[in-house]
Amino acid sequence: MAVSIKSQREIDLIRHSCKLLAKVHEELAQAIEPGISTLYIDQLGEKLIRGYGCVPNFLNYDGYPASICVSVNDEVVHGIPSADRILQEGDIVSLDCGLIYKGYHSDAARTYGVGRISPEAQQLIDETRNSFFEGIKKAKAGNHLHDISNRIDEYISQFGYGIVEDLVGHGIGMSLHEEPEIPNFRQKRKGIKLRAGMTLAVEPMINMGGYEVEWLDDDWTVVTEDGSLSAHYENTILVTDGEPEILTLL
Repeated sequence: MAVSIKSQREIDLIRHSCKLLAKVHEELAQAIEPGISTLYIDQLGEKLIRGYGCVPNFLNYDGYPASICVSVNDEVVHGIPSADRILQEGDIVSLDCGLIYKGYHSDAARTYGVGRISPEAQQLIDETRNSFFEGIKKAKAGNHLHDISNRIDEYISQFGYGIVEDLVGHGIGMSLHEEPEIPNFRQKRKGIKLRAGMTLAVEPMINMGGYEVEWLDDDWTVVTEDGSLSAHYENTILVTDGEPEILTLL
């Protein structure tokens, strides 16, 4: 498995790409309210990305028709924005997006409540986010890749949630998806040894019900098989000789 170790110049460019994406996410978060369409979120996101002089890396990626993946309630990932899909009070919505700055990619996802949501939905969002931070405690040079996976699984399993297994995190850099794949569920093998200079997109996708998912007829939107809510939280991180650096947070 060829996992690229980034040079200092590459790290600096990826870091800047990620900081711009963090700003995009912060601005999108402020727009979330009942009554807006998922297409509006996509259009705003693309405008923000291009306003920073960058290119949305999801747009036309393998044919994906939008800049922002907007996934509502039981949609896990890759929801296609639509003028007809209107956010309602009590929904939860996941925004997954990235951008390219001078040839270098960033990738991050957040899940938000729309207006007032149920305590159960809020807990799902919170614990999905918490599982990311638990996982990256293991993202240190000298540890193994699957130490991250196993810690996410260990943390989430106490809540009885389902961890999506059909979709995983990934390396990132000059391409949106690079080696290695990063599962969010327990692995039997240790995986590769982590080294300083690796840039990784760690992204737990957690269902309130079972782990099983299915694809809709649009060939993109992934939904929970049992119709339960799903949350998604992702950051691009840099492995260092000490604590990992979370690049997509301001």
